[in-house]
Amino acid sequence: MHATGLSGASLYSQSGQRKYLTGPERARFIAAAQACPRAELRTLCLTLAYTGCRISEALALTAGSIEAEAGFIAIRSLKKRGVLAVREVPVPANLLNALEQVHRVSRLYSSTRLWPLSRSRAWQLVKSIMDEAGIANGIHATPKGLRHGFGLHAVRSGVPLNLVQRWLGHARMETTAIYLQAIGSEEREIAQRMWAAD
Repeated sequence: MHATGLSGASLYSQSGQRKYLTGPERARFIAAAQACPRAELRTLCLTLAYTGCRISEALALTAGSIEAEAGFIAIRSLKKRGVLAVREVPVPANLLNALEQVHRVSRLYSSTRLWPLSRSRAWQLVKSIMDEAGIANGIHATPKGLRHGFGLHAVRSGVPLNLVQRWLGHARMETTAIYLQAIGSEEREIAQRMWAAD
């Protein structure tokens, strides 16, 4: 049985399937996205990978959401119904440059959406990049799996949990704490030392 946070959230389904992209899967997804000839799909996939936002939140991004000089994207948290909650997620300069190059965000009206796609169409397109990256089918090979992969990557990179919580837009720390449960390279190294002693 896999541990769950106090919120009941887990990185595994009821049947024990992993819900997140592993580090190597996430890296392959980013590489496949960067190689994608469709520029707008490339920027959508990279935005999902580098912000950990929900696909509906990415589709709601406008030219005004991109704060290139400050180095972040302002993401409106759509899960907080009735409350305007915007989180600022720092992103690499290469993503900001790509958004400017492809979408010309500095020249658009601030209310212009970057990706005028339906949620289901965007989901299919992101899934096609996962297929291109050789990520096996399963509940992890989805935009939500990419979001979980971002959370794990952030925690394993030493980002403080309160920042991961803010970047992902979680209302409760218990939800974010599930990323502490996944086995990491340090835990594998300790286990290998134990096995070597046998």
